[in-house]
Amino acid sequence: MKTFNFCKQTAFQPAKKNVFVGFICYPFRRREVFLDRREFLHKIKATLHNCVCAPRRSCLPNEAVLPEKTGKAGYRMERAKAWELLREYNKDHFHLQHALTVEAVMRWFANDLGYGAEADYWGVVGLLHDIDFELYPEQHCVKAPELLAEVGASPEMVHAICSHGYGLCCDVEPTHKMEKILFAADELTGLIGAAARMRPSKSVMDMEVSSLKKKYKDKKFAAGCSRDVIQTGADRLGWTLEELMEKTILAMRSCEAGVAAEQARLCG
Repeated sequence: MKTFNFCKQTAFQPAKKNVFVGFICYPFRRREVFLDRREFLHKIKATLHNCVCAPRRSCLPNEAVLPEKTGKAGYRMERAKAWELLREYNKDHFHLQHALTVEAVMRWFANDLGYGAEADYWGVVGLLHDIDFELYPEQHCVKAPELLAEVGASPEMVHAICSHGYGLCCDVEPTHKMEKILFAADELTGLIGAAARMRPSKSVMDMEVSSLKKKYKDKKFAAGCSRDVIQTGADRLGWTLEELMEKTILAMRSCEAGVAAEQARLCG
């Protein structure tokens, strides 16, 4: 009987051309599987048959392996398809505005942090992160995989979307940098949006971190925005709370006009 550690044998070996790891390491991440030779070969054959093969991309230990842009169904979802799915399960304009905001914020962070090639992917994850919340609030992040399966969302995308509910409504832990950003920014965009609506300008364009921190410390203001989640999100990223606030304000400034225009179109 031989021991095969899929994570060590795939995700973290030196990169080789056409080494298929995106779909292999993900299902077995963080646990060892004990197989004899016949079982091992059968497992690989079944995985290759049922999954889309994607070349390896570099990743850091304990971070999810995200496939490259292959254009294959299930790995890269077209934005139009994601928007159509969101509209099918979400009608409330506030929920749609939040989805559009988080989408744009995630795209901004992708570009700011050096993941520009993944910006579309980060954006779609942000757009669909609350796909199940309006109709299934008691099953948030639990019902999502079923809805996302309708459009062939990849396991990586499902994991990323569900991870923003870690510790609140599910046990899917954010591990990739993108997942940690979503976990932190989801709640914070809500707080920033609420604070902006209280300003004379009704805008984030003139908002500063100091004024946001005052709202943050007032636990009665936007009480639904968990301060514990925001702080935990900053800690997971290795950032100070102020750094997270500053970056998220900048991200929301970049998309405020676009989101407002889209909202006006939807209401019209």
